[in-house]
Amino acid sequence: MPRKSFVLLISVLLLVAFAPIKESKTTQAGIKMQDFVIAISKYARSIDSSFIVIPQNGPELAFEKMNPSGKFRTDYLKAIDGIAVEDLFYNEKLKTDTYRLNMLRKIKTEKQVLFSDFITDDAAIDKVKTLNDKEGFLLYPRVKTNEHYREIPTKIPGENANDILKLSDAKNYLYLINPVDSRTKHLLLTTLAATNYDLITIDLFFNDRLLTAQDLAKIKTKANGGKRLVIAYVNIGAAENWRYYWQRSWQIGNPTWIKKKYAGYEDEFYVQFWHDDWRKIIYGNEDSYVKKIIDAGFDGAFLDNVEGYYFLYNK
Repeated sequence: MPRKSFVLLISVLLLVAFAPIKESKTTQAGIKMQDFVIAISKYARSIDSSFIVIPQNGPELAFEKMNPSGKFRTDYLKAIDGIAVEDLFYNEKLKTDTYRLNMLRKIKTEKQVLFSDFITDDAAIDKVKTLNDKEGFLLYPRVKTNEHYREIPTKIPGENANDILKLSDAKNYLYLINPVDSRTKHLLLTTLAATNYDLITIDLFFNDRLLTAQDLAKIKTKANGGKRLVIAYVNIGAAENWRYYWQRSWQIGNPTWIKKKYAGYEDEFYVQFWHDDWRKIIYGNEDSYVKKIIDAGFDGAFLDNVEGYYFLYNK
């Protein structure tokens, strides 16, 4: 090979070797979700500096380009107080999701980890608790009748009378977004007030009506007198067609950022969450979802479906 051709070939190979690798749509969407969570946190904390942010699922978002073998994305970690996941030790049977567990072991050095397993075998509940205690996470076990977060269990792991002023103080939590036994708001609030959960995650609405600061004041103290945290559930990765923001004409493709059905949940749709219209629904203005959460007196937000970035482009 002539030297000139050889030099040209080496130059081309070097350009290829060091050229930026084009990121996949999934990776690009993941970075946009990280940015979305950061923006939500900045907005909320500009109003309430102690506002708590807990994304659910998608623990890989804690890392740069969603690579758990790499470095943490530090601005994302600064924007959140903890990470919640589902079905870690029990998913249809007692089997640990070691891939996510290894991620969470890294994350727990920086942030609180919460998880909720749907445990259909009662005999496995104690085993899951033992696995949880070994890891030092916060556990919310759901039994056969509580798949969809409808019940308020009376047995509370780590029950205590401490004042809970920040997420890391909590020893247990309640995740209740579809209360089945509370026919009225008064009954729901009375039932919650009678518990000793350190942290309660509930919906911003009861029967499509906003909870108020007066409502929240009734449940911010545990039955034993200790203070507790109350966090509002909000779905940021999928639109729900029963929410106040939904318009009758909306469907997949109209508006363009409603992209895909959420398998298993016929009333929910994955969205291009980076679209300005969706962002305005979630945060940044007086009528936004997060502002309603702050106005109602919640201590923070539980951001569900952050893993929606992945399912926009994958099964």
